[in-house]
Parts: sequence; C-alpha cells; structure tokens
Amino acid sequence: MMDRSSHAPELRFGADVKIVKLRPDGDEAATYNGTLIESPPGWVVIRATWTFERMELGYMTFEPEDYLIEYFATSQPFNAFVLYSPDDEFKGWYCNITHPTIVKGRTIFWQDLIVDVVQKVDGKIMVLDEDELSESGLEQTDLALHTMITTARNAVVEKMRTRSYPFSEHAAPAS
Repeated sequence: MMDRSSHAPELRFGADVKIVKLRPDGDEAATYNGTLIESPPGWVVIRATWTFERMELGYMTFEPEDYLIEYFATSQPFNAFVLYSPDDEFKGWYCNITHPTIVKGRTIFWQDLIVDVVQKVDGKIMVLDEDELSESGLEQTDLALHTMITTARNAVVEKMRTRSYPFSEHAAPAS
C-alpha cells in the first residue's frame, strides 16, 4: 500500500511528468509521460498522448496519437481523463475510482480500484466493472474500502450529470 500522506507540491506549468498507474494490489500496471497544464488547488492536470496500441472498448476507442487531458485529484478518490482525437474531436470521459493521487517530485502515482465510470460522446454514463468489485470480496474483507469505492462511484456519476469540475471543462452532451 502506498503512503497516502503526500500532497502535490508546486509543479511548474509545462513541466514534463511521469504517470505511474498501479493495479489494485499496488503493482505497476503502466507508465507514460505527460506535460503539466494549468491545475487548480487539489488537482494535478496533465496532457498526455496515447502511445499504446489501439484499444477498442466497444463504447470508446483509444488510438495512437489521441490525446488526453487527465485530472488527478490529490484529495478525492478518483481521476478523470477526457479523450480527444488528434484533430480535437471529443471522444468521451474515462474515470477511474482510485485512492487519492500521490505526487513525488515529477512523478504522479495513482492506484486503480476496480470500478470505472465512462461518459460516452452522446452523454450516456456507464459504470463498469461492478461485477469485479462484487467478486473481489471487499465488502466482506475491507468494508471501509468497499464503501469508499461505491461512494466515489456515486460522486463521479453525479459530477458528470451536473457537469461539476472537472467535467465542466470539456463539453459532453447532457444525458
């Protein structure tokens, strides 16, 4: 388990940063680079280019050279990524329920906690992987974590519906 006591230090606008995604068990899942853009207090916002292979999810497609504006909350248990094509076509929101983001130097660490929330181009909101959460046994083995995940999921859905920050920053049709 990561030390959650760290908060984002002042990072310089335009700084190159490394993003490290951790699996629910804390093992590293992916590492990629981004550039820090204007970020309000409590958030670290970066722009990153999708450098991985094409990923077709059925409800959203990530393609090489797509770019993301990624919002990492340092005190809330989620992050939010808005996806665009290279020609600035809005492709949707992808949100991960997480522990609050940790920033150490120029490295951003976030730990995925199973459940995701997506807002498609048409504004429809989808909650993903609730079956995995149920199968994880967290409700019996770590009720506090399970409650945090479900509370965060509900908060993200409400923020999407009301277009609260960060969802106010990039247009998606009202669902």
